Amino acid sequence: MKVLISGASIAGPTLAYWLHRYGFDVTVVEKAPAVRDGGYPIDVRGTALGVLDRMGVLPQVRAAHINTQRLTFVGPDGRTVGTLRPEALTGGIEGRDLELPRGQLTSVLDAAVRDDVEFVFDDSIAALRTHDEGVEVTFRSGRQRDFGLVFGADGLHSNTRRLSFGPEEQFVRYLGYCFAGFTLPNDLGLAHEAVTYSAPGRMATVYAPGCTDTLHGFLMTARPQPPLAELGDVDAQRDLMARVFTGDRWQVPRLLDAMRTADDVFFDVVSQIRLPRWSHGRVALVGDAAYAPSFFSGQGSSIALVGAYVLAGELAGRADHTEAFVGYERICRPFVKVNQALADDGGRTLAPTTASGLWLRNRMLRIAPLIARAGLLGRSARRAITALELPSYSSAVVRSR
Repeated sequence: MKVLISGASIAGPTLAYWLHRYGFDVTVVEKAPAVRDGGYPIDVRGTALGVLDRMGVLPQVRAAHINTQRLTFVGPDGRTVGTLRPEALTGGIEGRDLELPRGQLTSVLDAAVRDDVEFVFDDSIAALRTHDEGVEVTFRSGRQRDFGLVFGADGLHSNTRRLSFGPEEQFVRYLGYCFAGFTLPNDLGLAHEAVTYSAPGRMATVYAPGCTDTLHGFLMTARPQPPLAELGDVDAQRDLMARVFTGDRWQVPRLLDAMRTADDVFFDVVSQIRLPRWSHGRVALVGDAAYAPSFFSGQGSSIALVGAYVLAGELAGRADHTEAFVGYERICRPFVKVNQALADDGGRTLAPTTASGLWLRNRMLRIAPLIARAGLLGRSARRAITALELPSYSSAVVRSR
């Protein structure tokens, strides 16, 4: 069967790898002109590590591990409020779970499948028409091709989801914040660490991914309604953050100056995708397109890897794609649900909206090391990231068809 995957980030190449292994003829279309490098570091932990291991790429991913060693929270005067190991918040295991730049994970996944499937860059899906034998796909370039199945692995603002399931607004759970990320020179001497300043309803972070001459800057603010008008206007994004953070001290003025001149500003709302079903006819969604948990959960990349693995395995083991899609949801939906729930306390931890909430958060940070040593901090996260035991699939079913 010929299948099309839209998106060449994390879920897309992973799904392509396993579908090719099971005998499918795979094409991946990506709107960018090449595999995207750079981007914020992401985490891979828990069950998702098993997917990378079964793909044979875990050593390459582990070699790119950043090993952030501490998270420091400071007040308006720059004084330290609390310091933690990242694992204390994420529920991860020091020495096992991984953190690496998103672009490096994408490159590793791309290399694992690049010679085995067709990649079409600088193009995207413009229209989908389902018929008895498959899906007729019209591309932005004007070409038309037929595929047996189509998969949307094209992120939070999925075009495939819009075309097959309807407008994004009906599936979004807005979590009350928006953020801007960008890079700036590392002249603070930071290495393998992040430092975060919080005031009621807003947060500013400088993050050193390893020991490099570049910092990641990050500004986040609470907004009662999503600032949709700013999503496509970089100047409006800069103006919004400048208004929100006017008068803040610490490194905030420096971050605002850097944001004004940065050519890599990434702005978005903090939100989740919640769909009643992850498939519609011959079209199925995977990763953020189906169940984005938001960065508050820290599990977006991990559940994308797991979802792609299970989706491919279910398709390999069943003669009918409808049954496979049902199996995919039956196995993955409970795992997705508990990992999406990790985001519920994200705003209260990073940027409480009230002075009393911030005071309480800071009090908790001061005693957090004691709680962590007792094994209590991050306990729910530890349960969530390992809540699914990976099924074992065989390619024998596909090869025998």
